[in-house]
Amino acid sequence: MKTLGAALALAEKNEKRRVYACAETFEEAVEVTQGVTIYGGLDCASGWGWAGEQRKTVLTAAAGEIPLVMRGGGAEATVRVEDLHVQARGIAPDDVTLAGASSIAAVAEEVNVELARCVLEAGDAAAGAEGAAYETSATGGAEGKSGGEACSAAFIVPGLSVKNDCGTPEDASDDSLSGAGGIGQADSGGPGAKGSPETLANGGEGEGAKVCTDGNAGENGTEGGPGAGATGLGELSASGYVGAAGGDGVKGTTAQGGGGGGGAKGGVGAGKCTDEASAGGASGGSGGAGGCGGAGGRGGGAGGASIALVSLSATLSFEDVTLKTGRGGAGGKGGAGQEGGAGRAGGPGGTKPEGATALNIACAGGAGGKGGVGGPGGGGRGGHAIGLAYKGTVPSVQGAAIELGEAGTGGTGANAEGEGAVGVKAEVQAF
Repeated sequence: MKTLGAALALAEKNEKRRVYACAETFEEAVEVTQGVTIYGGLDCASGWGWAGEQRKTVLTAAAGEIPLVMRGGGAEATVRVEDLHVQARGIAPDDVTLAGASSIAAVAEEVNVELARCVLEAGDAAAGAEGAAYETSATGGAEGKSGGEACSAAFIVPGLSVKNDCGTPEDASDDSLSGAGGIGQADSGGPGAKGSPETLANGGEGEGAKVCTDGNAGENGTEGGPGAGATGLGELSASGYVGAAGGDGVKGTTAQGGGGGGGAKGGVGAGKCTDEASAGGASGGSGGAGGCGGAGGRGGGAGGASIALVSLSATLSFEDVTLKTGRGGAGGKGGAGQEGGAGRAGGPGGTKPEGATALNIACAGGAGGKGGVGGPGGGGRGGHAIGLAYKGTVPSVQGAAIELGEAGTGGTGANAEGEGAVGVKAEVQAF
């Protein structure tokens, strides 16, 4: 057969269930079941003689794939492999499509496995992905509404407040609401309301003995806290290894809306309004809504693991076997938080008719504050370098020599608590 996969498919249907493999290189990922035995290291050009001491059958696969998977085929089934060099390819440092991918040579799942004169070699794993950046800022506020003109009614309605809905419709606690402007009446102007979330009393004063004042700007939101660095061991399965990513940063807080501008007083007389029914003064403009808080930075991805053999409730036997790893991938850096949304300008105060020279115009609303930036994400955990990783039955490594590369460094975060942990370097590691 041209491929090991095709030979294994035939062998599983055959009573003897044997595959004889040339001491050549096969680039494919294969699965062995049903108690098949693979005899590798054969010199197919010279009478199929055994050449395993000098040349073994090499099995490799594409980067990120597991070349050899062995599964149970019944309670008494045993998979035996002789003179096979399994090489899991390393991940190129610049291969962003495989960020966080592991290099795992072989997996044994719920099966009895006998390995003789074999080498299971994992390459260097990939670094974890950096927390992805946000392309846009959080939602900005809306501009305030204009106040009403003097002498247009006895009671001049002010510029109404505007809202920036930063949360769910049922939860108004993190919305930014601007302050409404002050009303306009004949004998006085009303004060502008303060914006929320309520921090500063930022509404402007209405006209009485003194002229009105503009609303003040809303307070900016505060930066969110940083995400925690990853410390978990990760998950092991027949599909491979999934590492622990860093925690996301905390969302920044919503900014306060701008305060409403104070209203002006009106009245009847020379240079004022013409009658009592329309003697209201100009009303104030409302403040602009503040920006929403930015989302927390995304946690850095886990570095991939370099593992020679994964055992999932398997029974293992080794005879002159080498388990070799490469380097675990570095954890990914935590991503920056999203920028907070921008606040918007307050609305202008109401105006006055051309002939009302004795009246004042009303005052403008204040601008909304800027939303707080989201906190940075935590770093991902560094990838492991493990000779034999297992779940279930504790395996024996008698008859196996284990050579280890270095574990991957943790990804960086905002502070010590945000740093991802260094990966594990171990000959044998339980999951």
